[in-house]
Amino acid sequence: MNSKSLSKNMFVFMVIWLGQTVSQIGSGLTGFALGVWVYQTTGSALQFALISLFAVLPRIVVSPVAGVLVDRWSRRWAMIIGDSGAGAGTLIIAALFFSGRLEIWHIYVATALSAAFATLQWPAYAAITPQLVSKENLGRANGMIQLGHGASEILAPVLAGMLVLTIGVQGIILIDVSTFAFAVLTLLVIRLPETKAFGPKAVNKPFWRELAVGWTYLQTRPGLVGLLIFLAVIRFVWAMLGAVLTPMMLSFAGPDKLGMIISVAGVGYLSGSLMMSSWGGPRRRITGVLGFELLSAASFVVMGLRPSVWLVALGAFVAHLAIAMGLSCNQALWQSKVDLQVQGRVFAAQQMITQAAAPLGFVVAGFLADNIFEPLLLADGPLAGSIGQVLGVGSGRGMALLLIGLGLVKVTLSVWGMTYPPIRQVEDELPDAVQPDSVGSEQTAAAI
Repeated sequence: MNSKSLSKNMFVFMVIWLGQTVSQIGSGLTGFALGVWVYQTTGSALQFALISLFAVLPRIVVSPVAGVLVDRWSRRWAMIIGDSGAGAGTLIIAALFFSGRLEIWHIYVATALSAAFATLQWPAYAAITPQLVSKENLGRANGMIQLGHGASEILAPVLAGMLVLTIGVQGIILIDVSTFAFAVLTLLVIRLPETKAFGPKAVNKPFWRELAVGWTYLQTRPGLVGLLIFLAVIRFVWAMLGAVLTPMMLSFAGPDKLGMIISVAGVGYLSGSLMMSSWGGPRRRITGVLGFELLSAASFVVMGLRPSVWLVALGAFVAHLAIAMGLSCNQALWQSKVDLQVQGRVFAAQQMITQAAAPLGFVVAGFLADNIFEPLLLADGPLAGSIGQVLGVGSGRGMALLLIGLGLVKVTLSVWGMTYPPIRQVEDELPDAVQPDSVGSEQTAAAI
């Protein structure tokens, strides 16, 4: 690929990235505003939490179908349909809100609809990136993508909190609709190298047979299977952190300090994304995945050591910096090693497994915190005279012990990855994915 093509391809990626980032911020605005509206309307924490459930379940259920569609269709059009469908869900909410007919169940249905279309959009976005960006720059490109996620996590709540007071929920929903329109417009005006994943024979195969192709592909590549297990456990552990960090913090600090911790964590995530965008990560990406995970593990331990706002803030900053960099390295590795023709199905399989781990982590963390760890470090608990002398005793310290335990789990997992040959050697044993020659070129794959 000549330098002119490289430059043009990178420009196309930047246009797509801009549209998707703006859309993510808009979705974050609506998610925050609707959450506030539901809680203020019902006063129910359960009904508030159900929004998150309906945002996750479609990603688990729809992922296999989405992966096949991404590989059968033009990936640009898969993204257009994904963004348009998600925007339609928001538009329905807007229409119901303005007509005074909006009910809680409408939000659940619209959230599930938007999530289902987003399930189509994400693997297409991930598969388009290596078509446009050289292997050497995949780390930087994924750093930019993580930067978009981080911007949404930080900017959206702040902006939505101010906008709710000025333009109201209805105004925020309209902003979100316009951001979806902007994302679709950026995809309509650019040209992409189209990769046809199915040859003439394969395209006539029954659709249901293609649902398992992603899994079949992974089964013959133990390094990627091991890495997928690694990612699922990491997602599970991070979900457990999310479940216990807030109540642990509130046991010794006020809501204002909790808000500060969340902001510091977001700044850490943005910092890691910016570093990856400029640096690109280590040459061996598996080293980055495992090394940054070890750094994150140490941060979990730091957060649990003492009931100190500053210790928790330091741990949260470093942990989120590390996870942003580790995720960028991980995604670059998959994009460079998974054949372009099956990336939609493989990335959809990855999405389904990692998304399924999160709800399980929330449930397990709540049970362990309430029934095992908290009683251990009460003033008269079994560990009060031993571990309690170091960590402290009372409300929240059992959850701190759980955090430290999660950090040790992450250390064990990272060491396993470093010593398990299929994971350690995954970059050496798998060939690089084929790159397109130029924007607008077509590649026709052999039948899969």
